[in-house]
Amino acid sequence: MKAKATIRLGFPSEKQLKTVSSALLPELNKPVGTRARAELEEEGVFLILKVEAENTVALRSALNAYLRWISSIRNVMVILEQV
Repeated sequence: MKAKATIRLGFPSEKQLKTVSSALLPELNKPVGTRARAELEEEGVFLILKVEAENTVALRSALNAYLRWISSIRNVMVILEQV
């Protein structure tokens, strides 16, 4: 793998962090393609997303996918808290 990125995202609570982390497990365990792979780590209330890819195009694609999933999960959690 030639391209790498590490992103550290903060969450308001460990509960929200665990929810996002567990929701992403299916994607981590069985990735769609072979051009990129990702890892998640938890550090306090921070989620650390590490992505490695064959090239920058694959890296950007994988990062966009994971960041969109994380954003969608957080949006759903906000809506559920309002109900």
